[in-house]
Amino acid sequence: MTQPIATRLAVFDCDGTLVDGQHDIQAAMVDAFRAQSLTPPSREAVRQIVGLSLPVAMRRLRPDLETEQQAALVEEYKYAYRSARDQGRIGEPLYDGIRGLLDGLRSDGWAMAVATGKSDRGLTHCLAMHGLSDHFVSLQTADRHPSKPHPAMLEAALFEAAAMPQDSVMIGDTSFDMAMARSAGVRALGVAWGYHSVAQLMAAGADAVARDPEHLRELLG
Repeated sequence: MTQPIATRLAVFDCDGTLVDGQHDIQAAMVDAFRAQSLTPPSREAVRQIVGLSLPVAMRRLRPDLETEQQAALVEEYKYAYRSARDQGRIGEPLYDGIRGLLDGLRSDGWAMAVATGKSDRGLTHCLAMHGLSDHFVSLQTADRHPSKPHPAMLEAALFEAAAMPQDSVMIGDTSFDMAMARSAGVRALGVAWGYHSVAQLMAAGADAVARDPEHLRELLG
């Protein structure tokens, strides 16, 4: 009897991997902190928490604050980001080479998914803006899962795609993505164009770090 062909699944992070959302994230974070009469965090501090769910990110940025004020920062951030999106001020450009990479992987028979700290609404808007909504068989966000590096959203993507861990890969730009991949038992590939350094990615368990999308496709084989 012929064995069924295994589903090869590539799961992508979004911000810092598919799109460069740093400017928009930083702007919303500044607005959130100023709304609470707090000094905004540095750009580098914000880069280090991209990919985490907002409650976890705020706790990392200001562990000295009471839980109620951390929660208030979360709500202020959501308001600032939503207002910017409604006013057409969210850019989120695709990184050079990403569209060709995704088209090429789909042609090669890969199934693809997204696992991101974005909200459902934010991810849907981002993918639709770039005409990529139909590229992915599973979309997992912070709205329905614990924050990375918990493996829940990656495990959900595997389930929805009917893929096995040994046939799958997590692709991301942060140490949280690499740790999540390790927890779920899938291959971990970092990208060098995002928000954490190559050294951070390797220390978190990356099997390799791609220099650019063309190199990433080579690593995927």
